[in-house]
Amino acid sequence: MLLFFIVGLLVHFVFFASIFDIYFTSPLVHGMAPQFPPLPAPARRLVLIVADGLRADALYKVDENRNSRAPFIRNIIMHEGSWGISHTHVPTESRPGHVALIAGFYEDVSAVAKGWKENPVEFDSLINESKYTWSWGSPDILNMFAKSVGNHVFAYSYDANNEDFGAQDVTKLDTWVFDRVKDFFHAARNNQSLFSKLNEEKIVFFLHLLGIDTNGHAHRPTSREYEDNIKIVDNGIKEIVALIKEFYGNDEKTAFVFTSDHGMTDWGSHGAGHPSETYTPFVTWGAGIKYPQKVPAQQFNDAYLKEWKLEYWKRQDINQADIAPLMASLIGVPFPLNSVGILPVDYLNNTDVFKAESMFTNAKQILEQFKVKMTQKKEVTLPFLFTPFKLLSDSKQLDLLRKARSYIRQGKYDEAVFLCKELIHLSLKGLSYYHTYDRFFLGINVLLSFVGWASYTSLLIIKFHSSLSRGVSKEVKKPSHLLLCSFVAIGILMAFFLLIQACPWTYYVYCLLPVPIWYAVLREYHVIQDLVASLLAFPPSHFVGYLLACALGIEVLVLSFFYRYMLTAGLIIFAGWPFITQLWTRAKSISLSWIFFCLLLAVFPMMPVVGRKPDIFLVMGAGLLVLLLSLFVVPSLIKRKDGFVSDKLFLHLLQMLGTVLSMYIVYSTHNNLLKKQGLPLFNQIVSWIILGSSFVVPLLSPRSLSERLFSILVSSMSTYLLLSTGYEALFPLVLSCLMFIWMHMEQEILQLSGVPCVQKVTSIHFSYNADTTPFRQLCLEDIRRAFFLVFFLVTAFFGTGNIASINSFDLASVYCFLTVFSPFVMGALMLWKIFIPFVLVMCAFEAIQLTTQLSSKSPLSHSPFKGKAYHGFSKKMGLMFGTSYSCKENHVWDSEPTDDLE
Repeated sequence: MLLFFIVGLLVHFVFFASIFDIYFTSPLVHGMAPQFPPLPAPARRLVLIVADGLRADALYKVDENRNSRAPFIRNIIMHEGSWGISHTHVPTESRPGHVALIAGFYEDVSAVAKGWKENPVEFDSLINESKYTWSWGSPDILNMFAKSVGNHVFAYSYDANNEDFGAQDVTKLDTWVFDRVKDFFHAARNNQSLFSKLNEEKIVFFLHLLGIDTNGHAHRPTSREYEDNIKIVDNGIKEIVALIKEFYGNDEKTAFVFTSDHGMTDWGSHGAGHPSETYTPFVTWGAGIKYPQKVPAQQFNDAYLKEWKLEYWKRQDINQADIAPLMASLIGVPFPLNSVGILPVDYLNNTDVFKAESMFTNAKQILEQFKVKMTQKKEVTLPFLFTPFKLLSDSKQLDLLRKARSYIRQGKYDEAVFLCKELIHLSLKGLSYYHTYDRFFLGINVLLSFVGWASYTSLLIIKFHSSLSRGVSKEVKKPSHLLLCSFVAIGILMAFFLLIQACPWTYYVYCLLPVPIWYAVLREYHVIQDLVASLLAFPPSHFVGYLLACALGIEVLVLSFFYRYMLTAGLIIFAGWPFITQLWTRAKSISLSWIFFCLLLAVFPMMPVVGRKPDIFLVMGAGLLVLLLSLFVVPSLIKRKDGFVSDKLFLHLLQMLGTVLSMYIVYSTHNNLLKKQGLPLFNQIVSWIILGSSFVVPLLSPRSLSERLFSILVSSMSTYLLLSTGYEALFPLVLSCLMFIWMHMEQEILQLSGVPCVQKVTSIHFSYNADTTPFRQLCLEDIRRAFFLVFFLVTAFFGTGNIASINSFDLASVYCFLTVFSPFVMGALMLWKIFIPFVLVMCAFEAIQLTTQLSSKSPLSHSPFKGKAYHGFSKKMGLMFGTSYSCKENHVWDSEPTDDLE
């Protein structure tokens, strides 16, 4: 059993790791030659200003009097430069956003988890290609680009502890940058060395402004704090622009770019693909940039133009990665080697030949990536198996390049630009083709492993837990030598195939894993024969009915991953369960309770996943309900049979105190943050103590089944209250009530089937006795229970949020524990919030296994792992989880510890 557990854990770890190897791999390639622009650049220097977390509509929209909260930027749009919307890619986080802006490519999702402060992979960027770069802002962003080749990058950042969501005034994150830039230019007048560097060409000034993002997380983008921060940024930019123009004597050689790395939802989060997150402002002006263009009418998919009162100024939308080649062309540095951005020539105020030559350079730079990617894939693939990208053959590449160059020489610049764009689009398709070249092959192998492992575990369950086998011994039989030799030969051939292609070691894991798994499956051929025979003997009408029910149930589960309201539909169907059984007539009160809580739980998936407003009173209400339930348990703990006070009463009162403290901390923290007084240290310490105690206190609770489960609920709810901001605080409570009723329902179902040795749930006690127990065999009802478990697990995951989307979790959920930005700690706390309902469901199902006399482990009477070793292992597992139990011959559950435990 221990071996099976370890092997299963490793197999599922491989399944998890395969997600990143198949879908989330770095798109970067190395070995390309840099492509230099052939013509002089229009600007000597570039000022890049990134307002972190700034939404496009928050910057552009005006009030009813047509007054803008960013008057300087609006004046730029109308009189000096060009503007549009920069469309970001998922994940809409700071790190991938800045990489797209400055390096011109979109990082894979896994890079977000590898750290904000350092680069998980090396890549080229505009900063790396510049002559000198000076940057100011958050250390989390600046350090990503500070380690460039040479010592030409200078970064000035504040302490990361200043990034406090509960601080009184977070606009200081932006004013700090503006003040340091002013001091820098004033100091440069008296520093000859610095002054000479500042007068070089191809230099970059990078200002990262984090205040807007921090205010958005803390107060929401519709708050006064967020809007006032935009005004501060706008005024700061005005002062910096004036300062730089004065420093350089209005030489008209400075290009300015103002944009954002990502937007933000109305509820103060980001990470997914909502338009409020992917629509960011882009305003550019200065040397080499077109002046505003008046147009009669514009057509876009959104209705923002009229709302912003900008319908008569030409809007030019771009992809976020397109900004990097635009900035590179403005100051005349090579396009970043890994950039996949397409130069937006419509933004350039230059000659047609400059636009055509710049576009030609852009095409060659992306084509270089395609060639390197193709060569790398071709070198590790057998010639007869290699399938090239047919849309961009070698002859096609040469033909497009030759024609584009010919058009430039003939002065047909528009035709040249068109051909270069065609070459770029084909190169990008080819890059995607080779990047996902092995995806189908690896996916098939992982699928084979997944299906094989599911088949193997199912066969073991049938073999040891059911009565399907007809006269065949359930002991493990030795496989035939032919079968063994066949799979060994398959494994050797597969390994040799991977070896000659120089595949990574992970490919060996994914491709060789199906071999032992399917060998183990075919070893159980006699079980497969018995299963097929049993299915053939089943009445056809019943078989078709069960098959349709299973298909419908699985389809509901699958659809619930895309449409949460399918969980509501499933819970409504569950509510009718008592009516199709005899439960309605046998246990009417329990059935009514089941219907009520099913319908009550069905409300939660219909609630908004995101966009909800915090409601502290709902959190307080959930805490009060937990306290009321706790008071009902107190009388049973006051006296024992011998008349003395139970020694577990103190533990129960301690848990109630934890709930009270959680309510106080939530209320106190909420009020302090509203007053911008920060997170009190007392609240923070007590919150972490409550979180830590929630793992320990349930282990000290009584071994009575109902008391143990209630202790787990109260401890979990104390932590969940600290992590809640609204209606979701009620969700675990309603779910637990339904789980408790489910236990009673299953016991009633078992009694209807005539199974003996059944006690009331309240009288069952856990025991650490590892003696053998006559467990019953599996039946069709257990398949229904398994489906209920999976459905409730999915409901636990998606009941109040979408675990597939970062932005469906409010960052304010962790403010009782910390407010200073710490992505990994905050992420861990949010994950634990997700897992708490999951844990409650699993504990309830383990209790159902106990009450229905079905072991969650292999029965000892049928297990191939017999003897003292197994008995010792079972006892250790019981001590760890507190779930082992025994049933005496008179069918009375053992409630006393064994002598060896004492």
